[in-house]
Amino acid sequence: MGVPRLDGQVAIVTGAAQGIGRGVALRLAAEGAQVVVADRAIELAEGTAAEIRGAGGQALVHPIDLSRIGDLPGLVSAAVGRFGRLDILVNVAGILQTRPFLDVTEEDWDRITTVNQKALVFLIQAAARQMLAQVPAEVRAANACSRSYGRIVNFSSISGRRGRPLQVHYAASKAAVISVTQSAALAFAPFLNVNAVSPGVVPTAMWEQNDREKSRILGLPPGKSLQDFIERIPLRRAGTPQDMAGAVAFLCSADADCITGQTLNVDGGFEMN
Repeated sequence: MGVPRLDGQVAIVTGAAQGIGRGVALRLAAEGAQVVVADRAIELAEGTAAEIRGAGGQALVHPIDLSRIGDLPGLVSAAVGRFGRLDILVNVAGILQTRPFLDVTEEDWDRITTVNQKALVFLIQAAARQMLAQVPAEVRAANACSRSYGRIVNFSSISGRRGRPLQVHYAASKAAVISVTQSAALAFAPFLNVNAVSPGVVPTAMWEQNDREKSRILGLPPGKSLQDFIERIPLRRAGTPQDMAGAVAFLCSADADCITGQTLNVDGGFEMN
């Protein structure tokens, strides 16, 4: 085997305590990155970090509550303080609520969009400032480069691709992620690459919550909503955290040097329906 694709790079992964975020953190570590495991679920985050270290990697656990916008620059500072630089930011963390359009409150809207949209913007700001500061002066002066000096990967959702009458606030926040990704890609080119991943069904705690809430609203047996969704996927299976992590690893590698501003559906073909 050759040198790992991300050897020596430093990555922050939010929501890395469990689910997709955990899968991404483990994969980036396997690719050679030093990983900051950022989450508010500290015990689970420590488990992710322990697995990385057990496989010979390096990991730092950093507690973060994305609703506290003022704390976000401290996450970047912690990464740089421990590992000396920052090369990759993966914004996985998010929250969901399934509720009929007419029942969504202002509090519901603010809670979902603060975590999924507002925090994402300001964490991108903090990370991009650090990454741009690492670009050599001569490269900045030329305003052109042959490779990326930083990678940002945001997590949207297939819910951000079309209207969702039972998730107006969640869908809006994930549609915003696609727009923010494009804006950031333009703002930080040619030095940084900014892309997004749009998962379909991935059976995690969030999807279990979605199934419970949707089943209650529609009067369905537990699990029926999730199963119906999976049966509409052309590949006839749900995604896995490993599927999502593979897409992220690619977007963070030199293989994706000419890709920016894109949102990649990793959904088994669902959005073709």
